[in-house]
Amino acid sequence: MDNIWQGRRDGEELLFHRIFQRVREEESYDAVSPNDFVLHGFAVDEGVRRNKGRQGAKDAPDLIRKNMANFPVIFPDFSLLDFGNVECMDQNLEQTQNDLAKRVSKVLLKGGKSVVLGGGHEVMYAHYLGMKTAFPEQKIGIINIDAHFDNRQPETGIGPSSGTGFWQIANEGDIHSLHIGIQRNSNTLKLFDTAHRYHMKYILADELFFENLPSVYQRIDDLLNHVDYAYLTICMDVFNASIAPGVSASAYNGIFTDAAFMHFYRHILKNKKLLALDVAEVNPVYDVQDRTARLAAALINEWFMA
Repeated sequence: MDNIWQGRRDGEELLFHRIFQRVREEESYDAVSPNDFVLHGFAVDEGVRRNKGRQGAKDAPDLIRKNMANFPVIFPDFSLLDFGNVECMDQNLEQTQNDLAKRVSKVLLKGGKSVVLGGGHEVMYAHYLGMKTAFPEQKIGIINIDAHFDNRQPETGIGPSSGTGFWQIANEGDIHSLHIGIQRNSNTLKLFDTAHRYHMKYILADELFFENLPSVYQRIDDLLNHVDYAYLTICMDVFNASIAPGVSASAYNGIFTDAAFMHFYRHILKNKKLLALDVAEVNPVYDVQDRTARLAAALINEWFMA
């Protein structure tokens, strides 16, 4: 991936370093050390196809990498290991999700922090499964920044998709989730009802304004204080189409990365229970000047700086 991890080289001293200078491409998980950030690409949008969305997100991971490469390194001990991309063969989404889950589990058991670049939001179920495989007896809290609940019941003859992950988790046992940015015009009453039945907490997009931050913080803390580990997943279609045009399902009235968003987002990133983060639904086919890929890269980089 030498042609991907490139950037401005100001010098070789630590004070000059950018991310591309600190990436190590690896194949063996024995190389993972505690507190390493460990990257996988989920070059898959089979779940989007099944969910009747706009395909193209499978081509996003390398584009997001390119837009991550030039960020400056903030901490001298920063380490990023890149294990390449997971791809979907013969439309076998379930096998591909299990493949990523096994990889993520290895990372977490070695003490690494898991970063995954989607791909469709079917990455969420795979990433969560990796955490659950590593920590089967622990409570895992999921914060989903998304316009959608993604709690549809799989359709007969089609199977799981990018929109079914939270339904799958809820039907496998207790679910501890908080969905931030939910749009009323993007979810049917059935999906709201499913959220209520399975005790999925949520914060509507309309509630994300600066004066309401104390309430947002409280609901985030209520989740994180009652779980052992946390996982944050970001579906890029939560954002307004003007800053994130390249997604599988664009939102004309989506949220912005304004001061209110950055305050509660950084609040999540600073929590020591957070072990995993991914971005999903970046679709290069519909992107404009890499706006969506750049935003996704910047959101990942915020964790590196937390």
